[in-house]
Amino acid sequence: MGGAAREGPCNYSGVSRILAVGSALGPNTYPQAEITRMFTSLIDPAPDRLALLKRLHEAAGVSTRHLALPLDSYLELGGFAAANDVFLDVGVQLGELAVLDALSRCGLAPDDVDLVMSVTVTGVGAPSLEARLVPRLGFRSDLKRIPIFGLGCVAGAAGIARVHDYLLGHPDDVAILLSVELCSLTLQANDDSTPNLLATALFGDGAAAVVMVGERRARAIGRVGPLVVSTRSRLYPDTERALGWDVVDSGFRVLLAASVADIIEENLGQDVKEFLAEDGFELADVRRWVAHPGGPKVLRAMERALDLRADELEVTWRSLDAVGNLSSASVLHVLADTLAAAPPGTREPTVLMAMGPGFSSELVLLSW
Repeated sequence: MGGAAREGPCNYSGVSRILAVGSALGPNTYPQAEITRMFTSLIDPAPDRLALLKRLHEAAGVSTRHLALPLDSYLELGGFAAANDVFLDVGVQLGELAVLDALSRCGLAPDDVDLVMSVTVTGVGAPSLEARLVPRLGFRSDLKRIPIFGLGCVAGAAGIARVHDYLLGHPDDVAILLSVELCSLTLQANDDSTPNLLATALFGDGAAAVVMVGERRARAIGRVGPLVVSTRSRLYPDTERALGWDVVDSGFRVLLAASVADIIEENLGQDVKEFLAEDGFELADVRRWVAHPGGPKVLRAMERALDLRADELEVTWRSLDAVGNLSSASVLHVLADTLAAAPPGTREPTVLMAMGPGFSSELVLLSW
């Protein structure tokens, strides 16, 4: 890959615009080695499983993670109800920080916002997180709210796509996508199954907020940012048990099949080619890739499927190293890092992509 990009469509219609991405991370930061020691105590694995836990942690590509609680608190955390109470408490705090960060970056205020879509897969609440933020942030009382649970890691990309769909019909509106994921609260004590051991190696806690506006609102306020041009959703048949949760008495028990990387490698390349062709592009035309950092095996499968050089996912690899996998918030953190490194303005095609339970994928074409 990496040939000269052809000039794509210069006058997109039927688009929305990303104005800003805000982020927040769990308040307790630890190097991977300390987290390994804590989860070894929490899980108390058999000797052969202990060796596997250490290998998985060393191979995860993660140096640092940010957690909702201090490490010792996980050893004392009770069952699902106690973990979910922490989710609601810390989740609201991180969601508030992420939203304020995003709004400050584009010069808007909470009462400018017409819709908030919130996504999570690591806790539940009624009222949901975005409703709890209305009085804290000063959102209008007529705010439209869409809380979504269950999309998992794909929800960062899918959320941008669904907010885009909304803005096509409401071109004067301001919308926020809010992702809050406290993955550490779902890890299961005394469970030395391979999926749980891998989860203890990869996942961290964080939030992200994306401010998006409709086409007419973007022109009215004169803000710049990536255009959302088109989207595609894909659900792969017979993959329901590849990724997700089993809901048990102690909370969410992770499902993570060894076949996930194979599903990606077998399907993603053709999916992206067909998706790009709808707007007149080829793989070689894509200048930036904003990918969910699912883990080393997932990222290498993406690279093989799309024939990418290792450096083309460099921002994603760096995010994995610095904060781990934040489920749906991760691809939004990668988007924020990409924006910081390469401000939009050249109208070059960028693909944002993530995968999640279903097993599913979501593709978003951005004009940078």
